[in-house]
Parts: sequence; structure tokens; C-alpha cells
Amino acid sequence: MDTMPVVDCVAIAPPRCRIRQRGWPCWLMLAWLWMQPLHAQVAAHILLQDSPLAGFQYHAGKALWPQMQVGDALTLIREPDNVHDPRAVRVEWRGRKIGYVPRRDNADVARFMDRGEILGARISRLAEVRDPWSRVRFEILVPVQPMEGETP
Repeated sequence: MDTMPVVDCVAIAPPRCRIRQRGWPCWLMLAWLWMQPLHAQVAAHILLQDSPLAGFQYHAGKALWPQMQVGDALTLIREPDNVHDPRAVRVEWRGRKIGYVPRRDNADVARFMDRGEILGARISRLAEVRDPWSRVRFEILVPVQPMEGETP
């Protein structure tokens, strides 16, 4: 009697779930998977700047401190009508104001935002120190868009 060998298709199943198929169906499935285009979402960006967070001690930062983590996304909001600084850029974490881009570092960020550029931001360092200027550092990122006709 002719029997086909048992082949483990571990490459297409999770480690705890072993799909056992007989003969050519397994190889056919592997060939089909190999031929499929790989679609990966690549989050490419350029680091525009890394800055301390200004005004952390005056806003919601102290109350939110225990929940904040390195890598958390931040929102940048332009405040052209700010009476203290016409180039002000507010920094929010989960919809709550935690401070500003420092005045000495905000010219480029404000210019990018005024041109309609989309900027991202994330917490890069948290330190439990007394100096409020040293507690939170954050990165401002410029997302890289693929060129027309290019697939990510």
C-alpha cells in the first residue's frame, strides 16, 4: 500500500497549534504563502528634535506622571495667539496639557506646523528628579511619506 509521508506545516501555524497535513496540500499552501506580497506598515520618520518639556510643573503633568510611559504618543497643538510666545506649541498627553515645546526650540516646529506639516511626538525619557525641566524629554518627528507610485 502506498502511503504519503506526514509533513508538519509548523511554518504557517502558531507554535502551540501544529497542523498536520499529508503530502502535496501542505507544500501547495506553503508555495501560495510564499507567493503572496508582503504588506507591512512601516512607520518611518525623521527626528526633528529632542527637547525637555517646558512648564511641566504648571500643568496636569504632576497628576498624570504615574500613568505616563516612555514611548507614549504626544499631541502638538500650535498656539499662534499665545500672549507669552507667538511661536508657542502646546504639548498634550491623552488630551491633557502637560506643557510646551521650549521657547528656545520652538521656531522650527512652529514653522513646520504653520505650513500644514503633520508632526508626531512621543515621550523619550522620564526621570524622577526635582528639576521640572529634567523630568520629561520628548521627541518631535516628521513622518516620511512614500513617493508616488511607491508602496510601503
